[in-house]
Amino acid sequence: MKISQNVRHFAAKQALTLPVVGEKVNDRLVGMHTDIFAEKADPARREERRDHLDDFFDATMDTYVAALEDGYPEAEAREITHVQANFDFYNHGWTEMMEFPSDELGDHYDRYSEFFERYDITIDDPLGAFTPVDGVADAPSTPEKLDDPEHPYAEGGFADDVYVETADGELVVGGEEAPEDVSVEEAPGVDGDEVDA
Repeated sequence: MKISQNVRHFAAKQALTLPVVGEKVNDRLVGMHTDIFAEKADPARREERRDHLDDFFDATMDTYVAALEDGYPEAEAREITHVQANFDFYNHGWTEMMEFPSDELGDHYDRYSEFFERYDITIDDPLGAFTPVDGVADAPSTPEKLDDPEHPYAEGGFADDVYVETADGELVVGGEEAPEDVSVEEAPGVDGDEVDA
């Protein structure tokens, strides 16, 4: 998958494991992701999906932290959560929100199969062990879109690795090393600024 990466992503990584600040950053990241992906939906469908997206992205923050604790670099840990989201979008027939074409679902699963199997994550059950006790809010599906899926925001051909676009616009396979001077204050939710999903 192709994702972006900058100092704010590394600041968020640090912040998510801290008390108080971590909760603020978590909430900001959830809200940002919901807004970003709701914007990709049909305008008539956006609001009915918001509660589901909020719950889902909140659960993926736990996935992200678990992936980091399991030794995955920042870019891969974040990509894992995006793969989960795309599984969910596919399951709901929300193909217009997907970041990669539906015919690459299996390739992305296979790349992280060890992690996914450890936490009972499948394409059909994208949260697995990270499913909240109270579940995730329901939202109407559009299964008819799976018959002839349209992926206006998907970029195919990046299923073999994580491709990271740096702040300078350079495309780096595998992502960047964390800068040495990252401050938690640069994380979204701490100073009000945002990062790309």
